[in-house]
Amino acid sequence: MRRNRFVVTLISIILGLIFGAIILLVGGFNPIEAYKVMLIGIFGNPKYISWTIIRSTPIILTGISVAFAFQTGLFNIGAEGQFIVGTIFAAMAGYFFKLPPVLHALVAMAIGALVAGVWGGIVGVLKAKFGVNEVISSIMLNWIALYLNNYFLTFPSFRRPNAESSFKILETAHINILGKWKVSEVGKAFLANNKFLKDLLNPPVNYGIIVAILVAIWVWHILRDRTLGYQLRAVGYNRDAAEYGGINIKKNIILSLAIAGAISGLAGATQVLGVEYQVGVLSSSQGYGFDGIAVSLIAANNPLAAIPAGLLFGALKYGGGKLNSLIKAPSEVIDITIGIIVFFVAIPKLIDMITSVFKGRKRGEKVE
Repeated sequence: MRRNRFVVTLISIILGLIFGAIILLVGGFNPIEAYKVMLIGIFGNPKYISWTIIRSTPIILTGISVAFAFQTGLFNIGAEGQFIVGTIFAAMAGYFFKLPPVLHALVAMAIGALVAGVWGGIVGVLKAKFGVNEVISSIMLNWIALYLNNYFLTFPSFRRPNAESSFKILETAHINILGKWKVSEVGKAFLANNKFLKDLLNPPVNYGIIVAILVAIWVWHILRDRTLGYQLRAVGYNRDAAEYGGINIKKNIILSLAIAGAISGLAGATQVLGVEYQVGVLSSSQGYGFDGIAVSLIAANNPLAAIPAGLLFGALKYGGGKLNSLIKAPSEVIDITIGIIVFFVAIPKLIDMITSVFKGRKRGEKVE
């Protein structure tokens, strides 16, 4: 089954790239040149690789969040709002709290994840206690989170004067790798003689990717080896059977969405503590939570598979963003390609039919 799922995903990616090439051809662009620009834009320089990982990290975490909820029979479309809540509360903790390095960052991440967990738990309570569909309540809470972010930025103690953003978090809350060392005299002297490492560390490389990997392993372990994971998955597979077996359905629904919310909040926290260092006024959703849905689908709702799926997604987004500036091709073709990949991943039976056709031809059988 896992092997078949991997084949389906691989074929879906190939088909997505083929359709993307066709769209480029129709638009009058050379697809080979376009994909070459993308590959160079991802792997052509060490700093491009770093930026790809940085861009991928938050959607890996939101992908894990959505995948976790899917594994328990729930659709966490509220990852976007949970991400926003995670950023705003982590930023406030990073700015207002006065704590020593490392501890400050850990506390800020914990607060961002905790509040986002409560945010996700609200959806769970509405579903478990009042039967409100989680999709509807999650979408409503996404908008509430967006305007809550903007409301907090009306406070003079938090918003920078004459700016559309907050004060920057304190350096003690940063989660950058070798952040202070890079700007020290010793660091500058060392990097001056090591171009590869200098380019690699030039972007705001941070511990977010390590956090994402650890969370993926933890979620995979919980779902596979722990009693809690068994109960959550049992509720997802068959609630009536789970209840008959003595599992508290309402409690597990709330817990599932709270954990999923905390993971999305952690994505927001790592983004603000390791990349942006501030939050700004939002006019629309940032898209990290919705991108996480696509990552989860590509990963077949497997938390470990969300890591390569998120890296692929981030690479396509980052490399595809250079199409317009270098060859004047519309970067929107990457969104179309990703959409096609998700489309084919979502209908594995069509992929099975395509592969069976090719297998039949290879054996010389007549395919009706």
